[in-house]
Amino acid sequence: MDMLFDKEITIPVGDLKVQGYLQIPLHANAIILFSHGSGSSRLSKRNQQVAQQLQNKNLGTLLFDLLTEEEDMYYRNRFNIDLLSKRLAGATEWLKSLSAAKECRIGYFGASTGAAIALKASAVLPDIGAVVSRGGRPDLAMSSLSKVTAPTLLIVGSLDTEVIKLNKEAYLQLKCKKSFEIVEGASHLFEEQGKLAIVAELASQWFEKYLTTSRVAGSV
Repeated sequence: MDMLFDKEITIPVGDLKVQGYLQIPLHANAIILFSHGSGSSRLSKRNQQVAQQLQNKNLGTLLFDLLTEEEDMYYRNRFNIDLLSKRLAGATEWLKSLSAAKECRIGYFGASTGAAIALKASAVLPDIGAVVSRGGRPDLAMSSLSKVTAPTLLIVGSLDTEVIKLNKEAYLQLKCKKSFEIVEGASHLFEEQGKLAIVAELASQWFEKYLTTSRVAGSV
């Protein structure tokens, strides 16, 4: 696939810098920022697999570390939703200033606790066009959910019973366009054969619908 941009990058977030990998297909008009869960990073194999499938649909992807290596040594930082959502928002503003991304709309893909981070950030960034949560914990951003305007898709495995319950509670708080998908036979990490590919296809369809074929994403 021909790429407009394909390289490791350093993203300034406040006084710090974090590492990322930005890939933008030549004809992409949308870029998806990945918000990973606690203990994960830009090197997450699961997120890389989803990113590859999104790129095949002509969507750009940005996988990046929410914390520096030093910050990640402190366990509590991994669950600091306020801090991490500000990091995601900061990375979003940086991306919007990049010449290669000027004409692209922006969406978020959040996994596990990263879903709460993505939703909290999108609640204060009205130009985020769509959000997808994989096995997410949107309940950790409960106070922000009613402020989210971006169309939001929650995806949970059928075997992940406790997280299904938490997602249902969060789903009721969302006032935006929304959908809830349960992937049969999948556990929390979607490690079963073919299940992550289903997640990637659902995410691709959602982003294509609201980022590449609609210019009014976020309206109710």
